[in-house]
Amino acid sequence: MPGNLSLDELKKLAASGEVDTVLVALVDMQGRLMGKRFHVSNFLDHSVKETHCCNYLLATDLVMSTPEGYKATSWEQGYGDYVLRPDLSTLRRVPWLEGTVLVLGDVLDHHTHAPVPHSPRQMLQGQIARLAAMGYQAMMATELEFFVFEKDYRSLQKEGYRNLVTLNGHNEDYNLFQTTKEEPFLRPLRNHLIGAGIPVENTKGEAELGQQELNIRYAEALDCADHHTIAKHATKEIAWAQGVAASFLPKWSSSMVGSSSHVHMSLWQDGEAAFFDASDDLGMSQVMKHFTAGIIKYARDYTVFLAPYVNSYKRFAKGTFAPTRMVWSVDNRTAAFRLCGDGTRGVRIECRIGGSDMNPYLAQAALLAAGIKGIEDQLDLQPATRGDAYETADTPEIPGTLREATQTLTTSAMLRQAFGEEVIDHYTRAATWEQEEFDKAVTDWEIARGFEQA
Repeated sequence: MPGNLSLDELKKLAASGEVDTVLVALVDMQGRLMGKRFHVSNFLDHSVKETHCCNYLLATDLVMSTPEGYKATSWEQGYGDYVLRPDLSTLRRVPWLEGTVLVLGDVLDHHTHAPVPHSPRQMLQGQIARLAAMGYQAMMATELEFFVFEKDYRSLQKEGYRNLVTLNGHNEDYNLFQTTKEEPFLRPLRNHLIGAGIPVENTKGEAELGQQELNIRYAEALDCADHHTIAKHATKEIAWAQGVAASFLPKWSSSMVGSSSHVHMSLWQDGEAAFFDASDDLGMSQVMKHFTAGIIKYARDYTVFLAPYVNSYKRFAKGTFAPTRMVWSVDNRTAAFRLCGDGTRGVRIECRIGGSDMNPYLAQAALLAAGIKGIEDQLDLQPATRGDAYETADTPEIPGTLREATQTLTTSAMLRQAFGEEVIDHYTRAATWEQEEFDKAVTDWEIARGFEQA
């Protein structure tokens, strides 16, 4: 179930006084929850069908600036309203906030009530619909990696995010003793997410100081993205309540590995695994081979949707388990695409490009669009790479910078066909704005290097 509350159940909880607050949220371009807190009586009486929000929410950046250059909205157009229509199938408890429930909403044009095409949730829904017309259903899962730091967000902000200290001082990859140190935070996180209807599998230590991973069970594509977004939101709120800070910045230290968000995917048809073929040596059906060939061929086109910021590209480095080459391999964590579960009905492909800062709706939508194109064009899958993928010559590289990835995005005929010209122009502008803002910044590195020596 995507949510764990019905409208009738909410009415009963409201009548008993158990629930007094309803969070109505949209997903913004950055993959964050934006919206309003309603008193439950007002929500039930007036806002259960729709509410409104400023249309700048889908034309802003991480720090809520209002960049020029968007066709969808601007100062000239006056920043009008969108309609936010609650998707009641997502209604759920929020156990970490007293008396509170959450519902996600779909973003609609204020005048026509048509879906806003560059809304992340709508972009994913569009690709799901394309697959459904072909007779397929996408099942997906994402992994959430993050670092946990001593002190709360506000304290760290006041200190300029300097002298950051992770909550644990050891590499804690799979280490049960080391991860015990974070249990006062991680145990409530797991339990509260389960209480919110998010099918958490586990948390585990990752391969760096103070780094954690949260794994959620696979689900239909839209549910998967909803789960990811709510879980990321919950991680920050529960960290705040515990007096610590969780960061999804992919690369916070040049001397440490970064945080990723791997995406697992498979297609199903009529309740059966469409990616599985028992007669194939690896269990890969022809459909899976075409799909995988598509996501590899167009990987450079959609990299911005998996690595949306300047910092995202600092993560791609040899020997860090973050990929550098657009190749696939069998159960090999040095490749950008890893075949998992080979020879079994659980066979699937894992994309290892995405960073912890990705918007899951955009990432999943782009991957599905590329896979669909692979199936439509019956693309041939090249043989798997063996050995150390970092050392493979004459294979496509992951774009090394946001500037490079933005160029491949804006010139992608495949993505323009899949999402529409205006949608790709919209996200191209988001990427160019990030680059422009960074290019104006004076970094600590520049000052330390040149203050005296220049």
